[in-house]
Amino acid sequence: MKSKKSTLLRMDNVGIVVESLDEAISFFTELGLKLEGRAMIEGEWAGRVTGLGDQQVEAAMMVTPDGHSRLELSRFITPAIVADHRNAPVNALGYLRAMFTVSDIHEMLERLQKHGAELVGEVVQYENSYRLCYIRGPEGLLIGLAEELK
Repeated sequence: MKSKKSTLLRMDNVGIVVESLDEAISFFTELGLKLEGRAMIEGEWAGRVTGLGDQQVEAAMMVTPDGHSRLELSRFITPAIVADHRNAPVNALGYLRAMFTVSDIHEMLERLQKHGAELVGEVVQYENSYRLCYIRGPEGLLIGLAEELK
């Protein structure tokens, strides 16, 4: 009997671990994501997935306006946090950053700076296609912003 080859169906979400779920939700709401749900995930079953054993995690799922992309924010209660990569430079191995396309990069920067965001370098223009920048959001998370030029 010939086995069927599995196919990729979609990417469901990207996950980021934070200290303050409320602060992260507020920041990503200002960016334009919508809180889809918030829940406590706990117990031995969850730890079997992550390999962490018995765990207690508060999670929030944020969704983009088009409904196609999600960002899962997690706050670990147990077990304790064992590493902190938030201040790692963008060229650190395994470092994660999320990129979001916005309609007006300068206006969005202004709004996010009121939530503590800091511009990493500068806003640059790539040919006649995009304006791009990196910012440090809540807790130093690296976020990319892109404005498509028409």
